Amino acid sequence: MNRVSGKVAIVTGAASGIGRGVAELLAAEGAQVVATDLAAGPGIVQHDVTDEAAWQRVVDNTVATHGRLDILVNAAGIAVWADIERATLADFRRCNAVNNEGVFLGCQAAIRAMKANKAGSIINLSSVAGLVADPDAPAYCASKGAVRLLTKSIALHCARRGYNIRCNSVHPSFIATAMVEGVINANPDPAKMRHALETAAPLRRMGEVREVANLILYLASDESTFTTGAEHVIDGGLTAR
Repeated sequence: MNRVSGKVAIVTGAASGIGRGVAELLAAEGAQVVATDLAAGPGIVQHDVTDEAAWQRVVDNTVATHGRLDILVNAAGIAVWADIERATLADFRRCNAVNNEGVFLGCQAAIRAMKANKAGSIINLSSVAGLVADPDAPAYCASKGAVRLLTKSIALHCARRGYNIRCNSVHPSFIATAMVEGVINANPDPAKMRHALETAAPLRRMGEVREVANLILYLASDESTFTTGAEHVIDGGLTAR
């Protein structure tokens, strides 16, 4: 359908999970996609999202190669499952560095490039854990909650400056990815944990990567040009209760 034909995108965390699904869908819909991840691989640019200089290199190289930057999808993220009594300060700082500071640095670098186009779309992956709390994941909740309001602040800034750069957050619940499988398998009773995640939402299943990717495609495309600073929840109804 070529819904993002002619656009240039950077997608972080693109080696697996939601990031990979988004990169593949944007490419299938006509975008030139620069896929990045901490783990290098075929078609993947090695990129530590916590490194400010690395962000500038990725953005500069993208513009030098493709002439512009239209879309940034901040999909890189990690999860730390440890309650407040078990989590360490190092856990908290690492989770915040990747999930929140990485988004901050990406947005900052992307806006500098997008201003030349007088348009752009930034999509930040938050989580339902950025809207409602999980007692076993204070570090993760704090980092994803920060992304929610960081996104709104960026959206307001860009709108007031007349940049025509939109910024939105996406809030998935449990999606069938390798990261979620890791959480399941790390539990003392994986079968029980899987059942709990599959029945957490009223739709009584986990989401699929393609469902999240479809939402992000809409936000990346010109179909959503009046949408900015908004929370887009994709959770099977989990937060409706």
